[in-house]
Amino acid sequence: MSSVLVFEPGGYAFQRGGVPYSAGVIAMPGFAIVRTRFMRPLPVNQAFNAIAGHLKSQGRPLAALCGAELRSPQPFSLDGFREFNAGYVSVLENWGLYKDGINPVARSNVCPAFDAPAEPCFHAFSYTVPVGNGAGAPASASAAAPRTFVIAGSGEWPEDQPFPESIVARGDVSAQGMARKVEYVLRTMRERAAALNADWSMITATQVYTVHDFHGLLATHFAVAGVTSGGLTWHVCRPPILELEFEMDLRSVATERMLLVR
Repeated sequence: MSSVLVFEPGGYAFQRGGVPYSAGVIAMPGFAIVRTRFMRPLPVNQAFNAIAGHLKSQGRPLAALCGAELRSPQPFSLDGFREFNAGYVSVLENWGLYKDGINPVARSNVCPAFDAPAEPCFHAFSYTVPVGNGAGAPASASAAAPRTFVIAGSGEWPEDQPFPESIVARGDVSAQGMARKVEYVLRTMRERAAALNADWSMITATQVYTVHDFHGLLATHFAVAGVTSGGLTWHVCRPPILELEFEMDLRSVATERMLLVR
């Protein structure tokens, strides 16, 4: 079975990941991805309600949700992470997104070092809209435009391998250790994009999540990899599982919005 599946109700294709999230999504022809960030992080349950309302206002079904960016108070143990994911996935199941162990929605979940939320929250979300004159469609979108995509967050652990012994450069946050971690995650980003047939040259935003200084790797790793042309944002955050030290995600979208929920 191909690792890339089409999710027709949402207007996008996705690369299979684990239960909590897919490895990445790409809009199907005739659709584009819009990213919307909450002006203030919202607790997960409240955010799901706000997302449902926003999608309805845009004339889009719940199935259009294709990306989630979360913020958590502190890193989880692996068991704690699984417990959190069970509650998160149950909502997606109720929405008709998660079925038979397959989750189409890409995700990042990180833990701010400063101003961390008191409970897991949504920072941003992505969804599809029809291109052209459809409700909520970005004015810049057209059927001939490059396909928009979101690559899910990845840390320096191959998720099909034992944890924690398979963490790349486990416990090593020296310059050399961080370089190894970054190399692994960049390779994962590229592999995910390639699986989706996403145009790497069209990346519009790269987000890095770590509490460690990686400035020395910007030229030798990030610029060389072609992920800085759209800008690189450093969020001083930890990955969501204890012992992981570096995470990143990236996207190519033409429309980004802010949403204030009172």
